[in-house]
Amino acid sequence: MAPLPDHDALATLLLAAGVIGQDQLRIARMEQQRAPRPLADLLLGLGFLSESALRGVISEASGRRPVDLARSLPDDAALALVPVEFARRNQLLPLSLDTDQAVLTIATAATDDRAVIDKLLALCPQLRRVECLLAAGPELGRAIERHYGQAQSLESILHELETGAPPPPQRPGGEGHPQALVRLVDALLLDAVKRDASDIHFEPEAHHLRIRCRIDGVLRQTRALHATYWPAMAVRIKVLAGLNIAETRVPQDGRFSFDVAGHAIDFRVSCMPTLHGENVVLRLLDRSKGVVPLSDLGLGAGDLAALEAMIARPEGLILVTGPTGSGKTTTLYSLLAHLNTEARSIMTLEDPVEYPMPRLRQTQVADSGRIGFAEGVRAMLRQDPDVLLIGEIRDADTAAMALRAAVTGHQVYSTLHAGSALGALPRLRELGVSPEMLAGNLIGIVAQRLVRRLCPDCAETVAIEPWARPYLATDDSAAATRMQARGCARCNFQGYRGRLALMEILPVDTGLDDLLARGANRSDLLAHAQRQGHVGLAAAGLARVRAGDTTLEELLRVVDVRGARR
Repeated sequence: MAPLPDHDALATLLLAAGVIGQDQLRIARMEQQRAPRPLADLLLGLGFLSESALRGVISEASGRRPVDLARSLPDDAALALVPVEFARRNQLLPLSLDTDQAVLTIATAATDDRAVIDKLLALCPQLRRVECLLAAGPELGRAIERHYGQAQSLESILHELETGAPPPPQRPGGEGHPQALVRLVDALLLDAVKRDASDIHFEPEAHHLRIRCRIDGVLRQTRALHATYWPAMAVRIKVLAGLNIAETRVPQDGRFSFDVAGHAIDFRVSCMPTLHGENVVLRLLDRSKGVVPLSDLGLGAGDLAALEAMIARPEGLILVTGPTGSGKTTTLYSLLAHLNTEARSIMTLEDPVEYPMPRLRQTQVADSGRIGFAEGVRAMLRQDPDVLLIGEIRDADTAAMALRAAVTGHQVYSTLHAGSALGALPRLRELGVSPEMLAGNLIGIVAQRLVRRLCPDCAETVAIEPWARPYLATDDSAAATRMQARGCARCNFQGYRGRLALMEILPVDTGLDDLLARGANRSDLLAHAQRQGHVGLAAAGLARVRAGDTTLEELLRVVDVRGARR
């Protein structure tokens, strides 16, 4: 099964598509002479090519439908059907199994998939058909290792611990904590990555350790272990994060990278002393997922056009607001990726840098020593940038520098903690930004939340209940229906799979500029925005509920919709 395409053919395709240039290809060829590796791997590693661009070029050349493995979660049933040795040998990943139709969907990086289909049908005679999707070769190998797991599973490690001698008490600063517990921590981290968790919570109780993962924005308990395991497990996490293992009475913060199937997952660690021991929370950041294209943010045509019009303006400030975990960084990187051309100089100041991007000059505040956001902006303005990204406006100095950069002819992007788009305006005033400074320099504000997306395999239609009718019903008819979560094996019996962004987009037009300059109150600003067709977060969310993308229960969990009742 030959991969598509060979090195020369791939180079020709990428050059013809304008994805890379001759200089970039020349650099990759020189690296190839020093350390022979596949051309695609080199281009990805050098930052000259993204996996999404590679998939797109190969998909167009082969006529095969692409799949993004970083955002796909294979069925357990599909993985169980195909042995890991077969998957590795034939470079394929089972994605889903339709037992009713006896159809297995797989991801491959091959041109001619007839041979592997024949092998699969011989291996699994219960199958009637095999459907193949196209994956980029580098991500396919990682995905196979990631989803099939390590050689020794979490269950086998737990069995080893349960049948062996109890773990000895861990002395502060002691060495030689049990190797099985080291492997247990590593396996739990891998398990969280496979579940696509954003956070892991290790929560000690009097007699047990509760482990919860935040998946699609909701905490779910994934494990409960005996309390005696936790001291040594906590030491393992602290060693990874470079923390003081002897200190258990004060909070500590750290970070580390953990290799999963050949690529590094970043973890931010927070330790907090509690009644029954240290509570440890880890935030996961998988940089291999890359940047979501602007067109894939799930915006309607009108909102997408409004957002594109905002970023087309040559200078001014664009803010993205929302609570922690609402997808602000994802949106900002999508905007920067849209602007990232040879004709622009883009610089960022972040804490931390979440997604390294080619051509961007990215500075991590935590690693930059003596400078903060405000000092960093001053330094960046001397670097001849066209576009600046400031990770967060946290204080008056940073707010002043962001507006100063906007006034001096730069596009500036940043985030702010505010409940809505209009709520960002009084927040800026609290930070000392005058109405006169805002007027004429604020391009627009995007407020957003993330809600879970209904699982398409098990969502069901129900009649709108009396409690839901004020939000959804267009008339008094009791026959009106809505979508409801049910739960199936495909979504781990949650009823939801993946998340979607709700966005409130507020472009600042001349009328709003005039109101800002006069220091108008929130009611006047809202009235003007509504006259221009502005749609708030609640209304945007209700529209997604009516469209069947999510449920009313999920929307109420995330957004206050009282003002949007019919």
